[in-house]
Amino acid sequence: MFTQRALSSLRVGARRTGAACPVRFGNSSTRIYPSPPLHRQIQTRTPLTTLSTARPQLRTLEAARIKNARVHATTARTPLRERGRIARAIYRTLAFCGLAGITVSGLIIAFFLYDATTYKNEVEAHDIPIPKIALNPRRGGPKNLPIAEYLVDDGDSEDQVKQMAKPKLVILGCGWGSVALLKNLNPDNYHVTVVSSDNYFLYTPLLPSATVGTLELRSLVEPVRRIIARVKGHFLQAKAESVDFSSRLVEVTQTLPNGETRNFYIPYDKLVIAVGSQTNTHGVEGLEHCHFLKSINDARLIRRKVIENFERACLPSTTDEERRRLLSFVICGGGPTGVEFAAELYDMLNEDLTLHYPKILRNEVSVHIIQSRGHILNTYDEALSKYAEERFARDQIDVLTNSRVQKVEADRILFTQKDEASGKIITKELPYGLCLWSTGVGQTKFAKSIASQLGVQKNKHALETDPHLRLLGTPLGDVYCIGDCATVQNNIADNIYTFLRQVAWETGKDPESCHLDFSMWRNVAARIRKRFPQATDHLRRLDRLFEKYDKDKSGTLDFHELKELLSQIDTKLTSLPATAQRAHQQGQYLARKLNKMAQAMQGLATNEVYDGDLDATVYKAFAYKHLGNFAYIGNAAVFDYKGWSVGGGLAFMYLWRSVYFTQSVSLRTRMLLTVDWSKRALFGRDMTSL
Repeated sequence: MFTQRALSSLRVGARRTGAACPVRFGNSSTRIYPSPPLHRQIQTRTPLTTLSTARPQLRTLEAARIKNARVHATTARTPLRERGRIARAIYRTLAFCGLAGITVSGLIIAFFLYDATTYKNEVEAHDIPIPKIALNPRRGGPKNLPIAEYLVDDGDSEDQVKQMAKPKLVILGCGWGSVALLKNLNPDNYHVTVVSSDNYFLYTPLLPSATVGTLELRSLVEPVRRIIARVKGHFLQAKAESVDFSSRLVEVTQTLPNGETRNFYIPYDKLVIAVGSQTNTHGVEGLEHCHFLKSINDARLIRRKVIENFERACLPSTTDEERRRLLSFVICGGGPTGVEFAAELYDMLNEDLTLHYPKILRNEVSVHIIQSRGHILNTYDEALSKYAEERFARDQIDVLTNSRVQKVEADRILFTQKDEASGKIITKELPYGLCLWSTGVGQTKFAKSIASQLGVQKNKHALETDPHLRLLGTPLGDVYCIGDCATVQNNIADNIYTFLRQVAWETGKDPESCHLDFSMWRNVAARIRKRFPQATDHLRRLDRLFEKYDKDKSGTLDFHELKELLSQIDTKLTSLPATAQRAHQQGQYLARKLNKMAQAMQGLATNEVYDGDLDATVYKAFAYKHLGNFAYIGNAAVFDYKGWSVGGGLAFMYLWRSVYFTQSVSLRTRMLLTVDWSKRALFGRDMTSL
């Protein structure tokens, strides 16, 4: 019995230490293991004589148990053998692949589940009350045409019913300026109607890429109704013809499939003209033989013509002379559009033509750029222009500078070029298979009709506005003009009386007899900056200007000296560039101002303020901020920003793409652009003619 108690005590000690406990009984030994880990019964075969002698050894046994427990309490268990680095890497890779596979599978299943919810098997019928005046509008206006005071979708929802009581904002065109305006306008302020002959917004900076199959045409367009839905507005696919500013009516025309035209009026409280521009012809004869690059249809025709020329050049019946003419591509104009088209065309010839067509075609292809100035990209820094010319020379793109096109015939171009050595003008001819005309912008037919209707419009290239983007010659605050069709008039010297009015009132003198000291001149300069923000860069060193134009050294500026100073500033102010970023900034500015005016309208009505310069009271004048120029030049790009000019290869090409990618108007177009660029890398450009 005593021995069993001793063994039981040893087992308890072994369980606590988690290890085996050796015990010696006389001449034999017994190892006791803990029961929980090993679940074994200790079996010993000990003679009776040994058991009889166990009682005197109790102290020795207890001391051994305590010593064994202490040793095993301070000794760690033997660690498991670790996997090798390769085994761990394989294990982690398989785990990651499994997790990624599960995630991708889950996303695919979720997509198909969502896709299944987008299909509808039942027809939704709505009982929407439509006013009779929307279906049968009343007639009126100078031509007694129907007046669309109510539209058929004005009652589609409760929100649109509420919009009917808001001021009517009519936007002509759906370009960069219009889209920026719609994306920043407060949806609850105006009843918005957009009128355009196209029902999509075109991403024009990437249009040259669509001419050679780098991008698909549909990747560059966004349905305008999706954009208008944000402001709960309306869209009419029609063409603006004229505006009756006194009656606040816009005459528009709809052309039916059978060629029949229908005219009607759209009333407005505020009108935004953003009809864009067309290519400037410069009066050159024979441009009906040329292609332009302003629309989706232009890009489609160019793409078809390029592929047709390649196919005709492969025919056995084509002579060598005709083949060289078919493969001669001429670009008239060395601006960004012409340069980027030449670069895209070269990329296609170098990367895709030799894979699908006889290699002799690549040897006989020629690309020419005719530029009237001394350099291509003449609005960029000169170093970038030279870099682009050097890269084109390496790519065997012929750049003809100081050249002017005289006439375009069906198969050749006649142009003059100034000989740099002798200075003589030499007339040359150049055969072509395709000619692209890209030489600046001009007024559309609608813009010309508006300019002829308003006597104050003297600019032949664009409609003139004041710094608040209000169209000159129209009722103040009714009509705005933005984008390529507009230019801001900078006539600081003509407003000299306005700037001197405060000074004349303070001194009690006539403005022409005022003399400005330096403090007065500083106040006048502040008023000039506020009214003409574009003059800010020319009014930085007021002390130098004051000293320079103080001709008589009297310490003051008289009326004539001030007028000469302002006239000199006028000559330094240039027209804003006809670019997408300028139109985008104008659209954003106009949206913010219209939002401010809508907020202030209730307060102005309470104070019975209905007339006057409300725009200047509510918001500041438009200030253009140049964000730089960049152009694609064939697997490379150049950037020009505030005197910082840089250009390079593929890294800059990806930077150029990323800029246009982020400026895209929607997630849909960004995804389409990503897919198109990926398709080009995997499968090459699409060389089909559709």
